[in-house]
Amino acid sequence: MEKYEVNKLITEYEERLDDLEKAIKIDELKQELKSLNEKMLDPSFWNDQNKAKETTRRISFIESNLNTYKSLSESFSNIKDWLEISEEGTEEWDILIMDLDEFSEQIEEFSVQTLLNEPYDNNNCILQIHAGAGGTEAQDWAEMLYRMYLRYAARQGYKTEVLDFQPGDEAGIKGATIHIEGEFAYGHLKAEIGIHRLVRISPFDANKKRHTSFASVEVVPEIEDDVLIDIKDEEIKVDVYRSSGAGGQSVNTTDSAVRITHLPTKIVVTCQNERSQIKNREMALKILSSKLLQLEIEKKEEELAKLKGEQKSIGWGSQIRSYVFHPYQMVKDLRTNEETSQIDDVMDGKLEPFINAYLKWR
Repeated sequence: MEKYEVNKLITEYEERLDDLEKAIKIDELKQELKSLNEKMLDPSFWNDQNKAKETTRRISFIESNLNTYKSLSESFSNIKDWLEISEEGTEEWDILIMDLDEFSEQIEEFSVQTLLNEPYDNNNCILQIHAGAGGTEAQDWAEMLYRMYLRYAARQGYKTEVLDFQPGDEAGIKGATIHIEGEFAYGHLKAEIGIHRLVRISPFDANKKRHTSFASVEVVPEIEDDVLIDIKDEEIKVDVYRSSGAGGQSVNTTDSAVRITHLPTKIVVTCQNERSQIKNREMALKILSSKLLQLEIEKKEEELAKLKGEQKSIGWGSQIRSYVFHPYQMVKDLRTNEETSQIDDVMDGKLEPFINAYLKWR
């Protein structure tokens, strides 16, 4: 890379750092951090465990942003200083160019992270997959998505727990519920809410015809106990049954699985991963609370969209992404137009380009 090209990049990155400083409001964050640390010195701080937990989480978030920005600034300043005194074409110059490329990736990653500033973005989440109409085809597709999200979670270092697993009639799954625990789990995975469409030559069709299958993905934030929505006993119907399939068959030998139907909204949640019916009921109620909270969030978004005059679809009832395996290979997000021909990478959990594009699009 020639010197004039490097100078252009240096100017560009200086502007991006300035934009980032304004976006995350460095001075305001420092003042807020000082105020929160002073609160922690109050002897009564830990009397309210929920508020204390919320405060410490906020402190951790602020410190992370401040430290990352400081690290980026110092790294960029060092690279810039060394480039000014290094000669073009030398080994040292080439190493600095590599450092500059790495800095570009780091600042892009941090830019995306600053977009995760909405309520509940930093929460764990509950992800549900439902096979669409189409029997075995759709159920097989649902299981492919199930594996994709487990692999994505592993890539991110998230902890996963399968709360419910409903095997398909012949292959695949009818549905599954996964608890995903990790930093900004909901903030990232909310990008996956919607209908996912698959086009491929069916492995279940002896005539090798092309089939289109659909599956829906729903993601809700896991909410803390102190903000659980009040659910009246008369508003729910509770059924218990024998667990089945992965995550249940080897865990339960009694009718301990729980299905709760919320009568006003017709929302149905299930949990079967625990041996205890009581624990499954508690988790099912927590999932239901999260879903009801998500409904409130979506209502507010719809109202805001109307005020803005936007015609953007809210919720998970619309097609968001197309996965074409035949006659060509392409995965395309229909909201952001992000696409790739690397289908195997996507199905192996490499979803970062799609998630990052969604966060910028919002």
